[in-house]
Amino acid sequence: MNWSTVSRNVGYALLVDALFMFLSAVIALFDPADTAFAPLSISFLLTFIVGVFPFIFVNKTAAISLREGYVIIFLSWVLSFIFGMLPYALWGGPFTVINAWFESVSGFTTTGASILSDIESLPKALLFWRSSTHFIGGLGVVVFLLLVIPGTSQMRLRLTSLELSSLSKGEYHARANRTVYIFTYVYLAIFVASFLAYLLAGMNVFDAVNHAFSVSATGGFSTRNYSIASFSSPAVNIITMVFMFLSSIHFGIIYMAVVHKSFKPFKNDVLRLYVGYLVIFSVISAFVLKISGVCASWGQAFLDGGFQILSYASTTGFATADNSVYPVFVAMLMMFAGSICGMAGSTTGGVKSDRILLLFKGVKARLHRSLHPASVTEVKISGRNLGVDDIYPHVLYIALFIGIWIVSVLLTLVSGVSGDDALMGTLSSISNVGPAIGDLGTFGNYGSQPSFAKFIYTLDMFLGRVEIYPVLAVVSLLFDRTRRR
Repeated sequence: MNWSTVSRNVGYALLVDALFMFLSAVIALFDPADTAFAPLSISFLLTFIVGVFPFIFVNKTAAISLREGYVIIFLSWVLSFIFGMLPYALWGGPFTVINAWFESVSGFTTTGASILSDIESLPKALLFWRSSTHFIGGLGVVVFLLLVIPGTSQMRLRLTSLELSSLSKGEYHARANRTVYIFTYVYLAIFVASFLAYLLAGMNVFDAVNHAFSVSATGGFSTRNYSIASFSSPAVNIITMVFMFLSSIHFGIIYMAVVHKSFKPFKNDVLRLYVGYLVIFSVISAFVLKISGVCASWGQAFLDGGFQILSYASTTGFATADNSVYPVFVAMLMMFAGSICGMAGSTTGGVKSDRILLLFKGVKARLHRSLHPASVTEVKISGRNLGVDDIYPHVLYIALFIGIWIVSVLLTLVSGVSGDDALMGTLSSISNVGPAIGDLGTFGNYGSQPSFAKFIYTLDMFLGRVEIYPVLAVVSLLFDRTRRR
């Protein structure tokens, strides 16, 4: 293991964190009453020094091995979590060590769960840093992992799991290196467009920037206690829905549609599945909300039902209503949508619709072969034929996802969490949705959860964001090294 190479590449991630800490501290300068200037300044200096150290004292090396790539990914995230919690911990208030860790991990993984009961009591500079962690984490998921891993596209494919898999890479029609820039262009375009749209809808500049950070990263941190509902604006609701949807579909589809000025890229099997279940779930939710009396009018029922389903399915977690008063059926439908989530090649978490479609088609093909052993059965998605080697890793991922969820539920139950919170809190965390249901719902928070449970939730957030395999690879490397000793 070449630790010089690892340290230099991890340094890039820390310097990005330091840049946004610096910007947050600058915001504090414009408000003499802002109490976050000192915590952010200290955090910036510490993060910058650690990040820049390898560039001064470590010689540059050209190559990065596959093992080093895994370690770079792992350490970049973990150290970002650690340094990202410093502004919270130094500021104090509700931020104990475990709470600061929880808020940092939730931000960088774009989960959007929070321990805060009064978000608006935070100084603006700290709110900006909080939203910035979403922006860094959202871009990092789809770009940074590709930037730090050298070599062929096959190596990049293994390390980024579904981001460039055979299920989605055809949407780019570009080399692996070019894909990095496509992700960046689309991500930044969604941020800028959502920011301008929020301004036009009446948000002030500060709120518009923070909510644009969150919606482009499908994160969900808001500057308001009641999230999107605080603005009481149908225009803001609709704008948020549009950009939650755009951020949850494959960025390559958006890029190709814009470049070629054609709707043809949207003729995608996975996109059809995603839109299909969004429509069906939204309509069902609207009917249940209206019939149960939660919503007074059909218009409100369809707007609330559609918004909440899309918010969970995109793993954003913004809210226009308190889902703790929703019928259990609707709440569970929202959680199910969040676990399936959007498409590969976006900033969403969860299992991803690509894997669900692949699972369905794989099962169908297997049943056909069982009934007709002599026939040639192919699994085809969006015109591409997939072999067993393409299907197996993703089916295995679904099994790992469910297995980790079950273990997490058992561990949180040991800490004294109720059964409902254990089931839904861990599922929401590993799916990177943020809010769950009940006390952990859209207007609730995780502040009252036991410390051990909060730690388990953050592990789930991390595993969900990096899609399990990189973490397992690093753990495997550690065990291999231990056995050799």
